[in-house]
Parts: sequence; C-alpha cells; structure tokens
Amino acid sequence: MIPCIRRAAVLCLLMLVALLVNAARVQVFQADELDKNPANRRVVMNRYAEPRGDIVVEGRAVTGSRDSRQPLRFERTYTDGPLYAPVTGYASQTYGTTHVEDAEDALLSGTDPLLSPFPFWNDVSRGRQPGGKVITTIRASLQRAAFEGLDGRRGAVAAIEPSSGRVLALVSSPSYDPGVLSGTGSAVTGAWTRLNAAPAQPMLNRALRQTYPPGSTFKVVTAAAALDAGIVTDVDAPTGTPEPFRLPGTRTLLPNEATGCGNASLAYAIRWSCNTVMAHLGVKVGLAGMLDAVAKFGFNDTALRIPSRVAPSNFDRHMTDDQLALSAIGQYDTTATPLQMAMVAAAVANGGDLAHPYLVDRTTAADGTVVSQTTRRSYQQAMEPSTAMRLQRMMLDVVDRGSGSNAAIAGAKVGGKTGTAQHGIGNVGTPYAWFIGWVQADRAAQPALAVAVVVEDASARRENISGGGSAAPIARAVLEAALREER
Repeated sequence: MIPCIRRAAVLCLLMLVALLVNAARVQVFQADELDKNPANRRVVMNRYAEPRGDIVVEGRAVTGSRDSRQPLRFERTYTDGPLYAPVTGYASQTYGTTHVEDAEDALLSGTDPLLSPFPFWNDVSRGRQPGGKVITTIRASLQRAAFEGLDGRRGAVAAIEPSSGRVLALVSSPSYDPGVLSGTGSAVTGAWTRLNAAPAQPMLNRALRQTYPPGSTFKVVTAAAALDAGIVTDVDAPTGTPEPFRLPGTRTLLPNEATGCGNASLAYAIRWSCNTVMAHLGVKVGLAGMLDAVAKFGFNDTALRIPSRVAPSNFDRHMTDDQLALSAIGQYDTTATPLQMAMVAAAVANGGDLAHPYLVDRTTAADGTVVSQTTRRSYQQAMEPSTAMRLQRMMLDVVDRGSGSNAAIAGAKVGGKTGTAQHGIGNVGTPYAWFIGWVQADRAAQPALAVAVVVEDASARRENISGGGSAAPIARAVLEAALREER
C-alpha cells in the first residue's frame, strides 16, 4: 500500500509542477502576446475602465471623461472642442488617438511607467495608475484671437514665443469637435464618414500637417542665406539684377508684381517683394548654400516633433538653376507648414538663435506631482546675429512703409513679410495669402511673439492679398493679444 501512496504522491507533485509551469508560461512569457491578441477584449475594457487624464490650457482642463455605463466605460469629452482640436487631437474608442492625445497617450491613460510608485511596478502588478495631466504652453487669448480671425475660412495660424520656443497658439480652420468621435456605434462611424468626406477637410491639421507654397514669405530665408554667404554686404546697395530676369538656361522671363525692382537693393526687394532680385540672389547663393540655409530653419526635417508629429517642409535637394530661382521665391516644389514659417519669423526675432518649438510645458501625475518638464533647447543657429539684426530692420520696414501695413500696431514694433503663393494648374487658383511676423512692445527687452498665418480661400482681390489684405489683419489680432498678455 505504501508504494502505491508514494507513487500517487509523486504523480500529484508532477501534476502540480506542470500546472505551475503552465501558469508561469501563460502569465509571464505569453502575457504580452495574449495582451496584443485582437480577440482579447479585456485589454480594451481595462483601457477605458478609468477616466483619462486631462489636457490643460492655462490651468483649465479642456478635456474630460464621461461615464457611458457601457463595457468601454469612460469616453473622452472636450471643452471648446473645435477651438483646441489642432492641439488635443481626438481620443476615440473606435479610431485611436492623434496629436497630443497620441503623443502623451501612455501618461494620459495611466500606463506610463513614470507614474508608478516603484520601478517596474506596473509590469509586476499588471495594473496602472490614474491618468496623468498634460500642461500645454497654449495661451487661451491668443488661441481664440487666431480662431476668430480665421472665422471658418480654410487656413491656419501658428504662434511661437521666440526666446523659448513655446507654442502659444495653434489653430486650423475649419475645425471640428473631437468629442463626436469619442465612443462607439453608428453615431461615431457616421460622424467619421461625414468629417472625412467634407470638402473643407475639417480634420486636417493645417498648422502642423499641411504644407503650402510659402510664396514671398520664403524670401526672408533667401535673404538670410545671401547675407550669411556674403553675397550681399550692403542691404541698401543695388544688387545688379536685371528686369526682366530670365530664368537661367531658359527663355522664361520672371515677372514682378511690384514696380521699381530693376537693379533694386535687398531692402527694397524685401519691402515690396521683388521676385527678380530674390530669384537672382538665390541662384548666386547656389544650391548647396541654400540647402545649408534652409536646414538651419528646419526645412527637410522629417523628425520634428513638438511632441505632435509635424509634416516636413520641403526644399528640393536636386534642382537646376531655373528651378532654384523659383524655389528661392517660395515657388516650384518649395512647401512649408505654418509652424515652419513661424519658426522662420522666430529665428529672426530672436537674433538668429532658433529655439526648438514645443507644445507641452510639463506632465504631472493625477495628484499634481511633476513627471516631466520641458526645458528650452536650441534647434539651430539659423543665421548670424548680424544677419538677424538686418532682417529685423527690413521686416520692420515692410510693416512701416511696405506691403505689410495692415499688421501695424500703435506703440509696438512689428516686423513682417507678406506673401502670395500661386497654386493650381497654370496658377489659376485663388492665391494663398501668407503673413509671417513678430511683435515687440516699445519698452520690452525682446519680442513677445512670432506668428505665421496662411489663408487658403482668400476672398480679397489678388493685389490686396499680396499686400497683406487677408492674412496680416489676423496676424495683427494675435500679436495684439500677445501684447495684452505681456502687459
């Protein structure tokens, strides 16, 4: 009898060991694979079992959570959803996440290891902490001024504090309410279909994800390249540019919208936006020199994050001289996001030192404990300080005496550059209206804000668009809001 009992005990022990080994295999070694299995609904249910952390603008949460009493319990809600959609993006139980909701998803959903009380705590406990908070750099008054200035027209505004790189306004128009995509069911899928089918593309983040021909606003970059390279040493001296200017290697004559551009100086060319002078200078700088210059401003950077992904602005790496001439005036294949052109204005305003733009000031745990803090860092020295000083004077002249007069603000220095970007087959489309600029209060030590505005469907006549008729007034409203904040 005893041998039988012994054998039975050994068999039970072996079965117990087999059970323990199998449990360890499932719970430890196969845990990640099972978590990622599409058939595993528990992971999705756990993700929405607790409220999501909030995105905050100037101490006020612009997001929230609603208890739906459904298996996917908590749905995302948005305060002033259309106003802040280009910042927050959406967090949808059906379609995933975008923008800050995506870039900071781990922290907002409570799965970020930095929220754990101890290292590897979440991995051991298989749990998560309450969702953290994302504190943005956005200023509510600037955001609203830009949103109301666009007034539903297709376009975008990006505004940066030049000294720090903090993004203070980020608006895309027309916009949408991200809350309509938060949950599940036919209402959500219907809203998704409707928004994606809309001709105005309200879900497109034009400030970060859409690139446009920058037109004459790009001439600031070309001017910086020419000054840094020593092609121009005196901004008031004639440049020797003929009018008309024949594109190199072609019979094509480049026209000017302005008068008096023949043999004009760089200062005159910036003030009145002479195509011939700037195209000529771009060719003299050469492709290698222009590529070096544009990279310092952020063009062709595929890795730019703020932390939301930014579409790369383009300046072709291989061009003939005639193509280079057109690229130097913001045409041909040159394209830029509004954020990129705000970076150009910020570099000029900040003495040539371009600060890396960022949208998240800090992240915190649910109890307010700081998890991470964004600090200022330099993106590039975009140009020599002496070059920046000369460009500042020329951009001030554009607003004081040139095409950007609609951006002028009493009691403040405003530097700017207007632009008109042709598009469509044969350039028959209504031109895009551009304005980039910066503002400095008369007694302030440094500029308060750099801004870029693009309006796609400008309704003004072409000559008014190129003179700042559509974009400059919007920029002025945002710059005025920045001055009020500073005071």
